[in-house]
Amino acid sequence: MTEVELSQQMDRELVQRVQDGDSAAFDLLVRKYQHRIVALIGRYVADWSECQDVAQEAFLRAYRAIGSFRGDAQFYTWLHRIAVNTAKNHLVASNRRPPTGDIDVADAEQYDAGIRLRDNDTPERELMRQQMEQTVMRAVEALPEELRTAITLREVEGMSYEEIAEKMDCPIGTVRSRIFRAREAIDQELRPLMDNEDGSERATR
Repeated sequence: MTEVELSQQMDRELVQRVQDGDSAAFDLLVRKYQHRIVALIGRYVADWSECQDVAQEAFLRAYRAIGSFRGDAQFYTWLHRIAVNTAKNHLVASNRRPPTGDIDVADAEQYDAGIRLRDNDTPERELMRQQMEQTVMRAVEALPEELRTAITLREVEGMSYEEIAEKMDCPIGTVRSRIFRAREAIDQELRPLMDNEDGSERATR
């Protein structure tokens, strides 16, 4: 069995687990494909923080719809289609014109060939993933309370900006500012790790 076939089999097993009620299995699918989906949406939505929001919405839509996934197509093909539709709907809702031509799966696969390296579950990759998770947790813990609360409600609870504004009793603009500042602080902590990873990848090519 090739690496691609193994990956597809793992997807099918994880999807089945999610459909059987194991929501943690979906987290594994998110971690496997989040880099590809963000890169794909980035071809529609230029702003990084906005792109992250659209990617999160795409994964939420996929989670809600996964019960209807029957495996007629590969999971990534199905997820790709949801991500493209979510990005286009976001642009329309923001009074922006979406691209006339869709980015097909083969094109997206070619586009993020470098990013795909991050999906390989080698021991080094797993260690890097764990280091990144620990760095994110430390960065979040170090945030001022209002930033920590805003980013947690957005990224963990999946709440909308309107819901967060109501819960935190502040304007939506303040919520956006807090989430932006929180992401900036987290990115700053992650940057050394990402630079090391990029350097390692260049060294192995």
